[in-house]
Amino acid sequence: MIRVLIADDQALVRGGFRLILEAQKDIEVVGEAVDGREALELARELSPDVVLMDIRMPELDGLEATRRLVADDGSPRVVMLTTFGEDDYVYDAMKSGASGFLLKDIRPEQLTEAVRVAAAGDALLAPAITRRLIEDFVRRPAPGSGLPEELSELTERELEVLGLIARGLSNAEIASTLFVSEATVKTHVTHVLTKLHLRDRVQAVVLAYESGLVQAGEEREERP
Repeated sequence: MIRVLIADDQALVRGGFRLILEAQKDIEVVGEAVDGREALELARELSPDVVLMDIRMPELDGLEATRRLVADDGSPRVVMLTTFGEDDYVYDAMKSGASGFLLKDIRPEQLTEAVRVAAAGDALLAPAITRRLIEDFVRRPAPGSGLPEELSELTERELEVLGLIARGLSNAEIASTLFVSEATVKTHVTHVLTKLHLRDRVQAVVLAYESGLVQAGEEREERP
């Protein structure tokens, strides 16, 4: 059973998400929080597997609540609830330790699948989110020359996989690009995260752009 905590200051959003999630046999909503401070308290008390965290909340916003939460040992996966009007928060949310992003107008089946993906330890990084990150980096100073020391531990193939992750490709798409099996890609991804001491693919994307491994303008093209 996947245990979920919903943190949002809008009762309608919390209630709607609860109805959708509790209709699933493998998902249980263990609590609701109306602000970031309560989300932090309930997450530590109830030990959910996944926290659906709104970005804008009173008392303590979702970004700071996430930073504090992921600093704890055995912390849950945090999925940020966003709207199209909050693009500026994407990079900060990724840096704070969020494992993914959902739009509040997401379809019910997408919500339930997202919770399962996050609980399994994978990241929810849609190409649209990756593009927002890239656009943010366009406005940032260019990184220094050369790769950071930690990336030197990766093999050439692992660096290639990291670059493709940063461009928003799924394991299946990476496998197709590199002409290898999806199982092989999963192994490479595991090695990348382990060697770089990263929590998940979201942190890998952040590192890839901050290190200069992937440059703005190299993003994947959106499919028709």
